[in-house]
Amino acid sequence: MGFAETFKALSDPVRREILTLLKQKALSAGEIGGHFNMTGATISYHLNILKKAGLLHESREKNFIYYQLNTSVVEEVMLWLSDLKGDA
Repeated sequence: MGFAETFKALSDPVRREILTLLKQKALSAGEIGGHFNMTGATISYHLNILKKAGLLHESREKNFIYYQLNTSVVEEVMLWLSDLKGDA
């Protein structure tokens, strides 16, 4: 995971909305897809980009995969941006 992948993942409004949904609780791909008017394949594409960027954790429960926000990557980006800005 690097900043390039993280910023690429954050550049898309759909992926940012997915992260906002996951801020509340872990959701399955189907639950996430229910918030959008797009195919399951498109949701999977967005989830894969978010996973590659390290922004999501996934866990299996029976036949479902649940996704949740990986706050440590978000915190790392926030720290870097804060340092770049010069906040002390």
